[in-house]
Amino acid sequence: MARVLEVFRQFLLLGCTSFGGPVAHLGYFRERFVQREQWLTDAAYADLVALCQFLPGPASSQVGMGIGLLRAGWPGALAAWIGFTFPSAILLVLASAVLSANPEWLAGGWIQGLKVAAVAVVAQAVLGMQRKLAPDRGRASLMAFAAVLVLLVPLAWVQLLALLIGAVAGLTLLSPPDDRALGHERLTVPVRRSVSILLLLVLVGLLIALPWLTAEARPVAIQQVAGFLQAGSLVFGGGHVVLPLLEQSLVPPGWISLDQFLAGYGAAQAVPGPMFSFAAFLGFDLRGGLQGIGGALIALLALFLPAFLLIGGVLPFWSDLGTLQAMRRALKGINAAVVGVLLAALFQPVWLAGIKTSADFSLALVAFVLLVGWKQPAWRVVLICGLVGGFALSS
Repeated sequence: MARVLEVFRQFLLLGCTSFGGPVAHLGYFRERFVQREQWLTDAAYADLVALCQFLPGPASSQVGMGIGLLRAGWPGALAAWIGFTFPSAILLVLASAVLSANPEWLAGGWIQGLKVAAVAVVAQAVLGMQRKLAPDRGRASLMAFAAVLVLLVPLAWVQLLALLIGAVAGLTLLSPPDDRALGHERLTVPVRRSVSILLLLVLVGLLIALPWLTAEARPVAIQQVAGFLQAGSLVFGGGHVVLPLLEQSLVPPGWISLDQFLAGYGAAQAVPGPMFSFAAFLGFDLRGGLQGIGGALIALLALFLPAFLLIGGVLPFWSDLGTLQAMRRALKGINAAVVGVLLAALFQPVWLAGIKTSADFSLALVAFVLLVGWKQPAWRVVLICGLVGGFALSS
């Protein structure tokens, strides 16, 4: 129980301070659980990130669930999800009525300061992971190739292609890993194989049932829940990709207006935590079905359920695959490609969204030095940037 409470406390802190979107979240997680708490090594963390990049769903939330699962079993996975998700969900529920009438309250320099903080956090993560996972000429070249590919072909599936290319390069071009200092570390997952298989079967059953659940003959509330399940099952490429899927499910039937939907989208970008918390905003105000606190909670659970089933169903098998010599060689390339994907994301969208002026760059530089040179925790640097942005930066 002590470990479960510690997982909840750590992720609650992150859920209250992790601004900047999925890529920034991965930086916050690494700073907290690899550098400070040392729950994972860089290699193990990169393996977990690589797995979650392969799976559909919210990658950063799945990484968080995986960390909680590794640390404290199923209760830890649930505690990690609740701690990381509920702060933003509560804020979005509270904001729904206000934003529908007055969306301009989001404007302000403090938001720009938080975007600048995300630049520094992601830059720190890229630097630290490059030193450990792409230190030599071959892996550094693979890292650069993955970054260029993702930047020049800005499609969601290209991130997966970059990781696949990394795996092939690891098998065919990179030197074998030193067995005395493995690039892969076996993850001890406290989940029975039978339970993992059952979770995957439940997910397959849900996917098979979706056409029946979304039929017009079903009650409106069932159709709405099925829309959230479908979006959570099919989204690739991060939290932002879920938005068009939800819009197609909820706006045309008239369950929520487009203006209100877009207002919620703006709010979801301004709060910490996962973008999938947007489901709480939507579920609170849907017409004809889900409503109020109960509707927000059901929508949230439906959108995240596929991610929970996937991480619990696949992570134990991923760990076993990582112990094979061929898989270790592939993961050596995958890890380098993961760093390249993060490097690309540092530029687009994190840098382009956060650095607009010389003042923005100056604040980002100070934040980076605080993180790398002065070893300040990420949440403190985020708060400092938000305060400085509120006083000094334009929105």
